[in-house]
Amino acid sequence: MIRILLVDDHPVLRHGIRALLDTQPDLEVVAETGEADEAASLALAERVEVALVDLDLGQDRADGVAATRAILSAHPAARVIAFTAFDSDSDIVRMTEAGAIGYLLKDSRPQALYRAIRAAAAGAPAISGPIAARLHGRQQHPNETLTARELAVLELAASGLSNRDLARRLHISEATVKTHLHHAFTKLGAENRQSAIAIAIKQGLVRL
Repeated sequence: MIRILLVDDHPVLRHGIRALLDTQPDLEVVAETGEADEAASLALAERVEVALVDLDLGQDRADGVAATRAILSAHPAARVIAFTAFDSDSDIVRMTEAGAIGYLLKDSRPQALYRAIRAAAAGAPAISGPIAARLHGRQQHPNETLTARELAVLELAASGLSNRDLARRLHISEATVKTHLHHAFTKLGAENRQSAIAIAIKQGLVRL
């Protein structure tokens, strides 16, 4: 049996996913939570093999990243699959850099979910085709793609934060914020902040 932890702040969705996974003879949901802080202790206590972690746990999309890092820190043998509705490059990069071995969208078919869990449990990447292609593209053209930090700065800029607020949120200097933005403008072929944000949103690199 593959022991599974569900981390999602919507109880109804957790109930539905549990019922779905219970139809498979080799999959067992041993714990569930809607709290990022509780995920790590449950993963360790229940000897979880695979954790399905939502990116947005009620506060912001950093919660799923924090939960992933906490789970893997407390229980390194676990495998984390991001199971989310978000598919911007910034979200994908943050979760994979946090240690997620898989990334699956919530509108995936049940069979895709089963395959992803089994692959992750075996230590294999469990990433849907389109997302895998985008990650491969980033690896093949590293100088043309935005870094995780550049994506984070641009995404926060898109939410309306000033450079000063961006610096405070990310715990970096305003000069560093401007440097990241300048690099993002250059890579996107944008002339200014608003143009860069518009291009990034159109390309699906960031999501409001």
